Amino acid sequence: MSKALEDMSYEELLEASKELVANKSQLESDKSQLESTKSSLESKVAQLQFQIDQMSRLLYGAKRERFIKDVDESQMTLPFDVPEDTAPEKQEETITYVRKKAKRENHPGRMALPDHLPVEEIVIEPEEDTTGMKCIGKEVTDQLELVPAKLFIKRYIRPKYITPENTETLEHKGVIARLPVFPIEKGMAGPGLLAQIMIDKFVDHLPIYRQIERFKREGIKISSSTINGWQESVASLLWPLYETLKDRVLGQGYIQADETPIPVLDKTKKGKTHKGYHWIYHSPLEKSVFFDYQHGRSQKRPAKLLKGFKGYLQTDGYVVYNLISKSKDITHLNCMAHARRKFEKALIYDKKRAEYAMEMFQKLYAIEARAREDGLSTKERYELRLNEALPILNELGKWIVQTYKEVIPKSPMGQAVAYCLPRWDNLLNYLHDGSLEIDNNWAENAIRPIALGRKNYLFAGSQRGAERAAMFYSFFATCKKNDVNPFDWLKKVLEIIPEHKVSKLHELLPQNLKL
Repeated sequence: MSKALEDMSYEELLEASKELVANKSQLESDKSQLESTKSSLESKVAQLQFQIDQMSRLLYGAKRERFIKDVDESQMTLPFDVPEDTAPEKQEETITYVRKKAKRENHPGRMALPDHLPVEEIVIEPEEDTTGMKCIGKEVTDQLELVPAKLFIKRYIRPKYITPENTETLEHKGVIARLPVFPIEKGMAGPGLLAQIMIDKFVDHLPIYRQIERFKREGIKISSSTINGWQESVASLLWPLYETLKDRVLGQGYIQADETPIPVLDKTKKGKTHKGYHWIYHSPLEKSVFFDYQHGRSQKRPAKLLKGFKGYLQTDGYVVYNLISKSKDITHLNCMAHARRKFEKALIYDKKRAEYAMEMFQKLYAIEARAREDGLSTKERYELRLNEALPILNELGKWIVQTYKEVIPKSPMGQAVAYCLPRWDNLLNYLHDGSLEIDNNWAENAIRPIALGRKNYLFAGSQRGAERAAMFYSFFATCKKNDVNPFDWLKKVLEIIPEHKVSKLHELLPQNLKL
């Protein structure tokens, strides 16, 4: 538009106006596109920031998912505002009062030492001559002391006898006592030593090479190949008991399932590992835990084990469990703790909505805590949930549906409600029976020893080693569930299992064996 407007003809002005209208339309279109791009980028930035914050929290932050509301519900609020200019003038007055001094409670003192420990008494007489003095009492001071574990040789000596010579056949008959059955035939390791090696590795997470160094301090040189041979022999001896534990766990009508990775040395590629998985199956009713090692995380792994299972299966949101639970004989329960966790992560980004959801979950868990504290029966817990938990769940479900329509799908809040919606019926299934749990936390807790073990021994040396670890983790987790000392249990089992009837192996499980 080089010519001035006053110099343009009518036709030129008309053409210029059309050009301006087209430019305006194009600019508006560009503006709309830029605003859309801006909104998309802001959403992406928020999502990436959320991921960065979560990674930072994993690395440096607290692991607890505790929720404390900012506003104290016990603090009443005023129904009106007090204008500053109407506040009364400050006046001074003298106030006197008598304060009662609180009586100082006696210090509880040192913790009481347990009665079952042996006592070594040491009498210390005064250095002065006490001849002719009368003892009027004693000062007793207890000290908790430790004697490190000591290796010793258990030597079996069996005298050999012969009968008097038979005058007719001129033969003698030899007589000797029968040697007890050992866990490892002709092996030099006793049941106590074998039990301690397994406890050190799978309960206290002490790798074999560290145990070897400890033996060296005692002047005993034991090679790693020897200890590995002992482990394999013990595993072979206990394998039928492991199968019995599996049958007991899967034979219950209610199990909780989860999985955790374990690096396994790949012998086809030197120095490389592949990711195997320990699948955990926990029976809350039986108080038993079964670990099953599988090469991968696909559906066929748990599907094979759970073939024929009937009852309630409680899991997290992993899609594989959804496929397995399609069986008409299985009722699928999802974990309320996993659903709650999504909203806890959204607290920073959508505080008002996230706090509402967290308060609702808090009410549900308060009902569960009350049921435990009051020692309610299965029937009473079932009725309590229907009367108090169901209305809360119905309200929360409606809110989740409405919130899903209002929030950005990829936002933390959008992801939280999107997680709950397709699983809502499964989250409510714990209401069907008072023996069911609201979440899968017990199964997750049983996994923790594996996580600690990975930090110490880093990987399993072979697939057989991973299977062996699954067996010992199963036994020791079951010991923990039943408050059984794992060393005492394993030592006794190793002493009696070689001659125990196969049909009565269930008597040796931690929840059944009397120590």
